Amino acid sequence: MNGLLWSAQILLAGIFLFLAAGKLFAYDRFARLAGFDSSSPAHALTQGHAKVIAVAEIIGAIAVILPVQTAMPYLLALAAAAWLALIMVEEGVYHALRRESAAPCIAIFLLALFVLLGRWPR
Repeated sequence: MNGLLWSAQILLAGIFLFLAAGKLFAYDRFARLAGFDSSSPAHALTQGHAKVIAVAEIIGAIAVILPVQTAMPYLLALAAAAWLALIMVEEGVYHALRRESAAPCIAIFLLALFVLLGRWPR
């Protein structure tokens, strides 16, 4: 089970690093592909918002795979998985408000939830 959890953690970190890189380095292209409309501020994602989200995703991605030797060894991974699951809930709501598919957000949320429950202390 430990190997499966580590695989899920590495996959989760890779997904979030990939998503964050797109938000940080290719925002203009990302915004055009996503069809952001500046005339509708309620559904627009500004470059500043995208950078804040990207930094939060990078911190979570690093924390989910960073082994820390404490009394509870997987406490950081547990907190990071909860953080990444919360980000996916927020992104799912964002996509639902834009009437887009939230299926990728749900799948990534379930992966983060798997890590969260798998690392939960017994």
